[in-house]
Amino acid sequence: MASVLDDFSRWKEFLGNKVEQAHAVGMNDQQIADVAVRMGEYLANKVDPENPQERLLKQLWDTNPDQKENLARMMVNLVSKH
Repeated sequence: MASVLDDFSRWKEFLGNKVEQAHAVGMNDQQIADVAVRMGEYLANKVDPENPQERLLKQLWDTNPDQKENLARMMVNLVSKH
């Protein structure tokens, strides 16, 4: 069975749906960013990148620990439906 992590477009769609659900249950942007950082940390430590986009995100994640929240917020903004 294919995973949402196998295809970057599917991953963005999946993440976008989760951000929508988080807003629907009342989570604010900071709470969503906090969850995104934890998810990013898990993925960076436990999941091998499957495609060039994921490899780039992992490199960015690992490059500067102080910028992880900014990167997580950018990903949330990328997939959010406005």
